[in-house]
Amino acid sequence: MKFSTKEDIEAPIDAVFDMLCEFDTFERAAMRRGAEVQRVDTKTVPGTGMKWEAAFDMRGKRRDIEVEMVTFDQPNEICLESTSPGLLGTVSFELMALSRSRTRVAASLDIKPKTLSARLLVQSLKLAKTSLTKKFKRRVADYAKDMEERYQQSQVRPAE
Repeated sequence: MKFSTKEDIEAPIDAVFDMLCEFDTFERAAMRRGAEVQRVDTKTVPGTGMKWEAAFDMRGKRRDIEVEMVTFDQPNEICLESTSPGLLGTVSFELMALSRSRTRVAASLDIKPKTLSARLLVQSLKLAKTSLTKKFKRRVADYAKDMEERYQQSQVRPAE
């Protein structure tokens, strides 16, 4: 099952890529939502091989997931793969410079079941695909707007 969307951001490609690499921010956001997140690699700079372990409650059951950075092509693409006992997931962000100050971000999420119970879960998600797609697109659009605002604020210089 795949979700995808594209958003244009009024910011240079390097700035957008840097904001997508603020992994500490994503970790804290997940923790605020009740997840336990722990970085398990020893890398000192962002790149392929970064790994996280996370645990969270969903639909009344504890879910454990491992996330690994499988593609890190600065400033063009980031791809993360997640594995859990029943599901494989891939999240990717592809960036394209439309101009010096405008970037298109193509975000996609692909979920593949590995077990029978995961197949049933994905099948139930397919029944709600329209609403889930809208939610995915809205979240990506909100995040793109947030990145655009953060970039604009970083460019404002104090009055002298």
